[in-house]
Amino acid sequence: MDIPITSEYIELCKLLKLANLVMSGGEGKEVVAQEMVQVDGQLETRKRCKIRAGQTVEFAGETIHVVSTT
Repeated sequence: MDIPITSEYIELCKLLKLANLVMSGGEGKEVVAQEMVQVDGQLETRKRCKIRAGQTVEFAGETIHVVSTT
């Protein structure tokens, strides 16, 4: 799925919530802490990792492609 962002970046836990893959930011932080999320094919454990347009996030069998709207 493509998720558009209007700013320079979005924090990883917020992206998971925006994509409706978690119910809250707190749940997003928890799944990142439990090493369940990959960014560009690499395991990511930083909850507030800055995700920019062009990056890919994988979680729960879903792939998120972050795209810029500018």
